[in-house]
Amino acid sequence: MITGSLVALITPMTLDGAVDAKKLDDLIEFHIQAGTHGIVAVGTTGESSTLTTEEHANVIRQVVETVKGRVPVIAGTGANATHEAIDLTRSAKNAGADACLLVTPYYNKPTQEGLYQHFKAIAEAVDIPQILYNVPGRTACDMQNETVVRLSAIKNIVGVKDATGDLERGEALINAVPSDFAVYSGDDPTAVSLMLLGGKGNISVTANVAPKMVAQAAEQALSGLSDQAHATDSAIASLHQNLFLESNPIPVKWACSQLGLCDEGIRLPLTLLSQPHHSAVRQAMIEAGVL
Repeated sequence: MITGSLVALITPMTLDGAVDAKKLDDLIEFHIQAGTHGIVAVGTTGESSTLTTEEHANVIRQVVETVKGRVPVIAGTGANATHEAIDLTRSAKNAGADACLLVTPYYNKPTQEGLYQHFKAIAEAVDIPQILYNVPGRTACDMQNETVVRLSAIKNIVGVKDATGDLERGEALINAVPSDFAVYSGDDPTAVSLMLLGGKGNISVTANVAPKMVAQAAEQALSGLSDQAHATDSAIASLHQNLFLESNPIPVKWACSQLGLCDEGIRLPLTLLSQPHHSAVRQAMIEAGVL
């Protein structure tokens, strides 16, 4: 089972919006040296929605090749068309990813039965461990706990990223799924609390900027060290909040650029972080001790 701090990795870009392969390699080394437990490539934070299919596959392949098995690589392969998600998932398997992360279909708003059939079809088509991803605030599609429980019976559906931030709902889900099915947090402010309730890790935006502290908080929470985990997490609480002042990944890419990890490049319709937010994000980085 993949556990711990799993960075939702940004896709570094030059100022003209081209994927920066050199910075991507550097980022991977940065995270491995910082103790990040796994890398999620081309998820929401990795701008999956604006990469071409070829770029999507190339980034996943590069991450796998650069990691060289040192930590697990989870490839974002979700789509709102089932056939497209199957193609992306098959490509990620062929590239050597350890698992895939599949967001609920966005915009077309399927029923719960539609969600079940969508994920079942992908799992049956591609034999690779698959992690469901529920983020209704972005997709306008909310996969209910009962649907996740149904899907947990499929052998290669091994977990879910719950980005609802609802701890009561998350705890109910943890208690309802089999013990070998992982529930991951997709919400940095509540991740430590969810892990203390039995969650297996944190697919984290904040880890892009403060990887050592996010990894430490995860290790403490997974060891049941509640006071220590909350204390570590409190030092980066301002980052959790301020990295969402504008749509993710706008603030986190700006923050990473301030650390020299990448340029500010981002693709339309996303734009550079608005000037009025620079001071708040910079102050959060100072408070976290990363700047």
